[in-house]
Amino acid sequence: MFSAFANSFKIPELRQRIFFTMALVFVCRLIAVIPTPGVNAAVLQDIVSRMVGDTGNIGFMGMLDLFSGGALTQAAIGALGIMPSISASIILQLLTAVVPALEKLAREGDAGRQQIIQYGRYLTVALCIVQGYAMAALLLNPGAMGLRMMEGEVIVTMARWPFIMLTILTMTTATMMLMWLGEQITSRGIGNGISLIITISIVSRMPGAIHQAASMFREGRANVFTLVTMLALAFLVIAGVVAVTQAQRKIPVQYAKRVVGRKVYGGQSTFMPLRVNYSGVMPIIFAQAILMFPQRLLMMIPVPAIKQFAEVYLRDYGFVYLTLYSLMILFFSYFWVATQFHPVQIADDLKKYGGYVPGIRPGKPTAEFLDRVMTRITLAGAVFLTVIAVLPMLLSRVFAIPTMVAQFFGGTSLLIIVGVMLDTMRQIESHLVTRHYDGFLRKGSLRGRR
Repeated sequence: MFSAFANSFKIPELRQRIFFTMALVFVCRLIAVIPTPGVNAAVLQDIVSRMVGDTGNIGFMGMLDLFSGGALTQAAIGALGIMPSISASIILQLLTAVVPALEKLAREGDAGRQQIIQYGRYLTVALCIVQGYAMAALLLNPGAMGLRMMEGEVIVTMARWPFIMLTILTMTTATMMLMWLGEQITSRGIGNGISLIITISIVSRMPGAIHQAASMFREGRANVFTLVTMLALAFLVIAGVVAVTQAQRKIPVQYAKRVVGRKVYGGQSTFMPLRVNYSGVMPIIFAQAILMFPQRLLMMIPVPAIKQFAEVYLRDYGFVYLTLYSLMILFFSYFWVATQFHPVQIADDLKKYGGYVPGIRPGKPTAEFLDRVMTRITLAGAVFLTVIAVLPMLLSRVFAIPTMVAQFFGGTSLLIIVGVMLDTMRQIESHLVTRHYDGFLRKGSLRGRR
């Protein structure tokens, strides 16, 4: 593996791509630390630190802060992060499955996809304006965010409407710049740019997690046995995430021979890979986004019994919360597959090009077979995803491990890091193998060349 890293810098094109990616990642991190004009960042950080305490848990806002690399709690110009772009992409993917005009564009090849990407950019700007206004309103009214301020503390040092307009402008510009930087990394660098920006933002929280873990040992809340157990658990969880992320069911496909003039087409055997974790990290994001509302809505009802129920049973990491969270992850895993995986279209394409699954008749029987297989393997992927998502919460609640530390043992952060690192390594591997270098896994590379 170390020789593969050394060989990466021997190839001029790959070396240039790596340095280009590192330079743009540095710019992204600068955007995450520059404070928004008119915000006293030091006061805001003190208030958030008092509210979070040792657990580091601020619910769904904590996840958004994680994706922005801490920019949210610092009210930096990059506080919105890349999430508006991701949200716009998810919305358009879901709309493509139900809006005929978008579905038609998606079938028009590269030109149609470029048009959908352009719609995504317009939607990103709209989401940035709305979220920028919401961020400015929360900073002007910290009590709505649950921040408890002490006497004399002032977060915003400007007049109301100039601050709102300036916040919307700066945060929208920062998000669009992050999106542009991500596109540049994808086209001229290494890896998927937007995913890499999120991964770097998550990894940037690791020094804070290490500091909190060290504080546990200094204060006597953990011992050597705890350290060994945590390291062993981290190894097992990462190995499981890698295995399930790469796991796939290979459906054999045979193409019939076709003679066109003097040329013979088809006649070869291949396979169709169906991923076990087809939905990726999306079910976790959907579940967390939806569960942030019930408690806050119930707390607005002026009935003491309802407020007490919301505080006791719907609080983050409570039993009812974990139960609803798990069920929603299972539901959204199937929901995402139902909207993104189209067995009828796949069966029609196979039939159109003379392909068929051995033992299955083309057309409707093939579609039913693919749907049945995908339903079964999605159950395994959804159960694994639920366990990985709930594990950090259980560690934080049962073993009193700080949330900032526990989040690297599962959940969205670990899934994103593993997925992006595997994709980046595959791209570097392809450059190395193309130029007759051994990749990261020498045996796998040699086996793949035969």
